[in-house]
Amino acid sequence: MYVFAAFAPSLGRLVSLVLPAANTAAMNLFLEHLGQALADYFIVMQVDQAGWHRSRELVVPANICLIQQPAYSPEVNPIEHLWEELREKYFHNRLFSSLDLLTDELCRGLNELAEDKARLSSLMSFPHLKVSL
Repeated sequence: MYVFAAFAPSLGRLVSLVLPAANTAAMNLFLEHLGQALADYFIVMQVDQAGWHRSRELVVPANICLIQQPAYSPEVNPIEHLWEELREKYFHNRLFSSLDLLTDELCRGLNELAEDKARLSSLMSFPHLKVSL
């Protein structure tokens, strides 16, 4: 299972999908979902150098602009803190008897985090992402 996620710091909103693959087709599904979930906004999304973020077959909705972060620099991508939080709070020292149980716990963690805007903002609001309107 792979999690595709984006955090909108100005809204305190997490949008995520759990998908069976990490490839261009999955990224296209996520971008379509994100574009629809935040249809009233123009989204500037920072992505890493994964092949599916740079694919020629990538379909980026009109309300999304992808910005490539420098190679080998996960520390500048706030979403990395989401992965750390999930690993630490939901998967630390745990063994799951099935992939379904692991997926259930992953979804529980994502849903709990999505509902806690203050916690999300604390984890992922980087100064370089502040927007002045």
